[in-house]
Amino acid sequence: MATQVKRALISVSDKAGIEDFARALVDKGFEILSSGGTFRHLQNAGLSPVKVADVTEFPEILGGRVKTLHPRIHGALLARYELDEHRQELANHNIQPIQVVVVNLYPFAKTIAKPDVTLADAIENIDIGGPTMVRATAKNFKHLSILTDPADYPRFLEEVDASGLPSLALRLHLAQKAFQHTFAYDLKIADYLDGLQAQDDQLSPLEDQVLPPTFRMSAAREEVLRYGENPHQRAAFYRVDGAAMPDYMTQHQGKQMSYNNLVDMEAAWRCVCDFERPTAVVVKHTNPCGVACHDELEQAFRRARQVDATSSFGGVIAFNREVDEATAAAVNEQFAELVIAPAFSEAARKKFKRKKNLRVLQITLPESGLPQGLEVKRLDHGLLVQDKDTVRIPFGDWKLVSERKPTDEERAALIMAWTIVPHVKSNAIVYADADGAVGIGAGQMSRVDSSKIGISKAAEAELAIQGSAMASDAFFPFRDSVDAAAAAGITAIVEPGGSIRDEEVIAAANEHGIALFFTGTRHFKH
Repeated sequence: MATQVKRALISVSDKAGIEDFARALVDKGFEILSSGGTFRHLQNAGLSPVKVADVTEFPEILGGRVKTLHPRIHGALLARYELDEHRQELANHNIQPIQVVVVNLYPFAKTIAKPDVTLADAIENIDIGGPTMVRATAKNFKHLSILTDPADYPRFLEEVDASGLPSLALRLHLAQKAFQHTFAYDLKIADYLDGLQAQDDQLSPLEDQVLPPTFRMSAAREEVLRYGENPHQRAAFYRVDGAAMPDYMTQHQGKQMSYNNLVDMEAAWRCVCDFERPTAVVVKHTNPCGVACHDELEQAFRRARQVDATSSFGGVIAFNREVDEATAAAVNEQFAELVIAPAFSEAARKKFKRKKNLRVLQITLPESGLPQGLEVKRLDHGLLVQDKDTVRIPFGDWKLVSERKPTDEERAALIMAWTIVPHVKSNAIVYADADGAVGIGAGQMSRVDSSKIGISKAAEAELAIQGSAMASDAFFPFRDSVDAAAAAGITAIVEPGGSIRDEEVIAAANEHGIALFFTGTRHFKH
């Protein structure tokens, strides 16, 4: 009895490792079927694949839009080989079995990420034949193997036996990944079409949509974390929309990033990227406990740490300039969880190596601002979705509502305080001079309590609050916060305004000779 030929159909956009994998399949007795660019790629690598068109006896048509959509392919993928009638039908139609399908899809996400992408480009990168083969093979995992991820090639080769199949457990795992692959792919297409800007009247949306009527998200688990916020909580990092963390982030040393490290990292990085001057930010439990700017980065860090030296112990530190040796030495003076910067000098790296557990993370500075996108919060019964709070009202658009105008020094201090306050948990109060925070009051149920905490922090740090500026993330419901600020020596305040008692607040500012601005934009942070 003749030995049945084993067949593998290969059609991939991501060609990483495909030549070696195909050679290994040939060594194990497989015949390779392929089409289009993959066929040419394998042929150029010295392999001898069989054209799908030679199997179907039907040419590729419509510029390659139709290649594998044929009963001689899909009959082999969907047949239940344990059924006599299915095997007989295959024989009647000269359909040869296929054991392995290796497919990943057209690079739709990469295509639409290009700044000059056209609708025609996007449409041509919507794969049809690929997802059809993936779904058919995954459905029939009892009899076939589907590989959509090059990372699975080595394990498959270790397990595949003489029949051309690995264990049923691995086939099920590969099928699960395959359906996740097509699900994420279709999500990306649907999201693109949902957000399509009208290029002519025929593409105008049927309704004015602030957010899409259906919110979809797909994420692949990239890393299992030791635990979540607390040791009894499971946690993992999931990569969304193909934006793999290593693309823009490199960890040079230290322990694995924890759940809390990642949360604080985001908070610190978003804060420091709001500044143009050389800046240091120290974050603890997502709140900046110190922010400062200075031409010498070491001095910026020392000032930021001084704002709340107690809280900065064990904090996350972010810089928006290359960290030099002097700055690294200053960081090493006390315990820190994580240091973030766009670059580190070799001398700084050597300094940090003395602290083997310190996580040192390099993140590329954004060329055109941080990603905006959406924030998602899970409730027991659904999801809350909103835009990220990236609106920053420039000083020229603020409204002076007091009788007194600010001095140039007060203006600089007001801008500093208003730049920091969106990053502080509500109720948020920030006292600042032109070079950084002097006191921060965060996360209190009462705004006046946050005001008092910020004043006490400045006193503990021995930073002069007299003559500094004050920023509030939301309006003052009463004049008490203004009175407390005046008693501490504050001379300028910026807040959104919008309270029914705004006139009382303005009157209090005028009584104390305080320059008061309204921005019209609130920055609650929960």
